[in-house]
Amino acid sequence: MLKLLALDRFTILLIAMVILATFLPVAGQMAHYFNMLTTVAIAILFFLHGAKLSREAVLEGMLHWKMHALVFAFTFVIFPVIGLLAKPVLEPILGQQLYWGFLFMCFLPSTVQSSIAFTSMAKGNVAGAVCSASFSNIIGMFITPVLVSYFILGQSQHDFDPTKSIIQITLLLLVPFILGQLLRPYVFPYMLKLPSLVKAFDQGSILMVVYGAFSSAVVAGLWHQVSGLTLFYLTLACSVLLTLVMLLALYLPKWLGFNQADQVTIFFCSSKKTLASGVPMAQILFIGQPLGMIVLPIMIFHQIQLMVCGVIANHWAKRH
Repeated sequence: MLKLLALDRFTILLIAMVILATFLPVAGQMAHYFNMLTTVAIAILFFLHGAKLSREAVLEGMLHWKMHALVFAFTFVIFPVIGLLAKPVLEPILGQQLYWGFLFMCFLPSTVQSSIAFTSMAKGNVAGAVCSASFSNIIGMFITPVLVSYFILGQSQHDFDPTKSIIQITLLLLVPFILGQLLRPYVFPYMLKLPSLVKAFDQGSILMVVYGAFSSAVVAGLWHQVSGLTLFYLTLACSVLLTLVMLLALYLPKWLGFNQADQVTIFFCSSKKTLASGVPMAQILFIGQPLGMIVLPIMIFHQIQLMVCGVIANHWAKRH
């Protein structure tokens, strides 16, 4: 038992962040400062990734269109199809609003920082993960509202402006990454002397995201909006969805002939949904709807995906 706990120390830290957020959530002005600190940590993480990767690896990642196409298919085809097929089962159990939230979650783009961080931990194709995750979020700003309008609201939405989100993604991810690339000759020698630095920011940024996201949910009254039984059914549905997608993301890339590094990247980029982009998009798309019920599924799925991916990434990292 002690050996098992030693192998999954990062997972224990993830669970600790959820418990801490439940009983001691960051809120008010402190939440604002904590979000700023998290943003800085993520920017530093991508700067270090940029400094770590060679120019040849980045170019290869950008040109690896087959891998990006498969990640895109998982995010905007496989997830939505599973969500739509689950309607006869989930809507009677969860109710219309929670099912809408579940389906909305299936329409969202992938995460960015955690996909790249887990890919790095598991020794995958980090350059490919940067391109796939960023591309997923930018394209998702256009595709997600269309899917929501057609399959949930039944009418077009014309007031969604993705410009701000695109600018934020560029400033937070691509700019530090490019800066790290430009400064690689000066930074990389120091990184060789401090090999644990990138790993610390990989894990630390994920722990901060978990704590901040779950704190927001708790402050918003997460535990007072639904019954315990409904919450159990929703958690079970999210777990089953993640299991199905992960099994496909684990075996389909092998069957298609991708190498091991690309398989790791596809697995982590294809199996996630973003909470950071999902909440503000829901505020725009679901005006007049019970927003707390709409975003609850992605809040739960987000925590499950981070914990499960933390275990898997830690296990795969130890293989190397």
